Amino acid sequence: MNKRKAISKKTRFDVFKRDSFLCQYCGNHPPRFILHVDHINPVSNGGSNDMDNLVTSCLDCNLGKSANLLSDIPKSLKDKAKEVEEKELQIQGYNKILKGKEERIEEEAWVIVEALECRDVDQYDRRRMSSIKKFLSLLPCAEIKEAAEITSSKYRNIGTSAFKYFCGVCWKKIKTEINI
Repeated sequence: MNKRKAISKKTRFDVFKRDSFLCQYCGNHPPRFILHVDHINPVSNGGSNDMDNLVTSCLDCNLGKSANLLSDIPKSLKDKAKEVEEKELQIQGYNKILKGKEERIEEEAWVIVEALECRDVDQYDRRRMSSIKKFLSLLPCAEIKEAAEITSSKYRNIGTSAFKYFCGVCWKKIKTEINI
């Protein structure tokens, strides 16, 4: 940030005289308004006290402009509304995709439960369902179904030991996918 240097009284008067003692932003003039000298390119952005960078400004315009460039035009309410609308549409689209993924995983999870040859699907331990869904979020359904079939061929009943084995097969597949 540049250090602000005081503008001499002579330079200040020369700027006012050049600009006909009128605020170059709104046209206000003395005696009703106090005039200031404004930096077109703010000192904080590297602006200097050269006459080409100085302009006559009333108090309100100078304070309102602050350390902004004239090219920094604030967004209109219409532009802000368009931006908010676009963000909202993107969020809705993203949520639709997530919902579709959630529905797909739910359907595929029941396919895996059946592949595990659970006799009473309605009574299936729903806590295991979260593990199956986790695997489905990391691997294709066909890979998880293959792990279920491997488990079913090794165990007659899908109890705790069999489910742990199933999980082990799935994790091995996941680790193999990652290391490929």
